[in-house]
Amino acid sequence: MNDAPSLPIDPSLDLEDEIRRLKRERNAVLLAHYYQEDEIQDLADHLGDSLQLAQAAKKTTADVILFCGVHFMAETAKILNPDRIVVVPDLAAGCSLADGCPADRFRAWRGRHPDAVSITYINCSAEVKAESDYICTSSNAEKIVRAVPEGREILFAPDRNLGRWLAERTGRPMLLWQGSCVVHETFSLRKIVALCEQHPDAKLIAHPECEEPILRMAAFIGSTTALLKYTISDDARKYIIATESGIVHQMRKASPHKEFIEGPPEGSCACNECPFMRLNTLEKVYLALRDLRPRIEMSASLRERARVPIDRMLALS
Repeated sequence: MNDAPSLPIDPSLDLEDEIRRLKRERNAVLLAHYYQEDEIQDLADHLGDSLQLAQAAKKTTADVILFCGVHFMAETAKILNPDRIVVVPDLAAGCSLADGCPADRFRAWRGRHPDAVSITYINCSAEVKAESDYICTSSNAEKIVRAVPEGREILFAPDRNLGRWLAERTGRPMLLWQGSCVVHETFSLRKIVALCEQHPDAKLIAHPECEEPILRMAAFIGSTTALLKYTISDDARKYIIATESGIVHQMRKASPHKEFIEGPPEGSCACNECPFMRLNTLEKVYLALRDLRPRIEMSASLRERARVPIDRMLALS
C-alpha cells in the first residue's frame, strides 16, 4: 500500500484549507514537533516536544493520527495506539541518534551488563525500546535517572551528550552509548563565542544534546519545551538559541518583543535545521491525510514489548 504511486495534487487547491477539511472528515489529529516547518506547526492540533507528543498520542480519541515529526516519534504513537491508523508525511524522516543505535548492537551491549538498568532516550527505534527498561525524553530524563535505586549500574543510550549532562546533574555514574545528534553536535563554538561578544546583552540557551563546550557557556540548559518556557518567563530581551531552529517560530510568537538569534553551525550550511524533520512538507501532509499513507506498522509482539518502558516513562512523568 505504501509503495503505490500518489495521484497528483490539484495546483488550484488551498492546501491548508484541504488539510483542515480532511482532518474533520477523517477524524484525524495532527501531532507536530517544534522542529517542523512553520506552516505545519501552525496547523497542528498538538504541538510539542517528544514527551508532550507521546502524552497527546496516548490520550487521543481520533481515528487517524498524522504525526509530523520523525519516524521514531510516529512509532511511539503506534505503540500507544495499536488499533488506530498512524500515518507520516515521509517514511524517510529518520534520526541520526536512532540510526546510530542498531538493535542488535544495543542488545549485545546490554548483554555485557546484565544487572544494569537501561535508560534509553526516546530517539531510538521500536526494536531498541523493546530491549530497554525505561524510555526517557530530555524533559523527564533527570527524573527517571533519579528514580533508579542508588547502587544500580545505569546504561544510557544513545545520546552521549545528554547522558554526560545527566550524570553531572544527578551525580549518578552511567555507561554511555557513543551516539550524538547530527544537528546539536554541529553548532560552532567559535561562532557562538563571537556572537556572545557581539551581543553581550544576549543569553545563550542550549539543548542538552549539544556538545559540552556549548553547554558550559549556556545561561540555561533544557528540553525544547523548557527553552521555550524560559524565554517567556525570563526577563532578558535577547537570546542566542542552540537547538534546532524550528523552535524559534514559537518563541517569536510567544514573545514578539524579544529578539532570537539562531545558533550558527560550523561552515555555511543550514545545519541548525534537522534534515530529517524538514523532509515533511505541506504537500506531503496533505497527501498523507488524503491517501492515509505512508502508514506505521509493526508486529503485535514488538508493540507490546516496546510499550512496557514507554508506560514506565509516562507513569513517572
